[in-house]
Amino acid sequence: MSLADILDPLQQPLVTVLDTPVSWTEVLGFGSGALCVWLVARQHLANWPIGIANNVFFILLFTQSGLYADAGLQIVFIALAAYGWWTWTHGGGPGTDGLPVRRTTRTEWTWLLVAGAVGTAGLTVLLDRATDSTVPFWDALTTALSLAATYGQCRKLVESWWLWIAADLVYIPLYAYKELYLTSLLYIGFLTLCLIGLRNWRRDLTTSAPRPAETLA
Repeated sequence: MSLADILDPLQQPLVTVLDTPVSWTEVLGFGSGALCVWLVARQHLANWPIGIANNVFFILLFTQSGLYADAGLQIVFIALAAYGWWTWTHGGGPGTDGLPVRRTTRTEWTWLLVAGAVGTAGLTVLLDRATDSTVPFWDALTTALSLAATYGQCRKLVESWWLWIAADLVYIPLYAYKELYLTSLLYIGFLTLCLIGLRNWRRDLTTSAPRPAETLA
């Protein structure tokens, strides 16, 4: 039995939404994605393995839909999930239960903004010239925002939720344009969960002990 034989059932239509067939892949991506974000908002460690499963489903879905940057992004997400999983359990340092929520430093913001701008520009050119993508800029922009947001979550930076909110506001119409209506609906749910996550992490930040001044400069 080949890999194609295993994956083919996942690509078959399960339901029809707005006259558009929705595959098992999209449904499973919907469920695992919603569960993952809910777990992140609660700072539950299980979000990382659930997130990896979600990335696998989306690799299949986005490749089929011509969203190549988003498909490649999922591979990077898997690597970041492994890093985040380790960081949440070991990154707090000796004598701590885990990694605490904190604010993004000015240095981190500088690196994130520079990397995001360069990444968006580079990916836009690559997608425009090397693929048949019909939305190279928007695909590249959401990729850059998502990577920055995921890195922030790995480090438990409270502002990472704002990056996810910005990405979701682009993802929702982008997926609807690509007729991925269930995924677009999922990202409306993601947006809501991001607002809840932002509230929870900010609350955790205000109730935690102050961190040394040099780490916040």
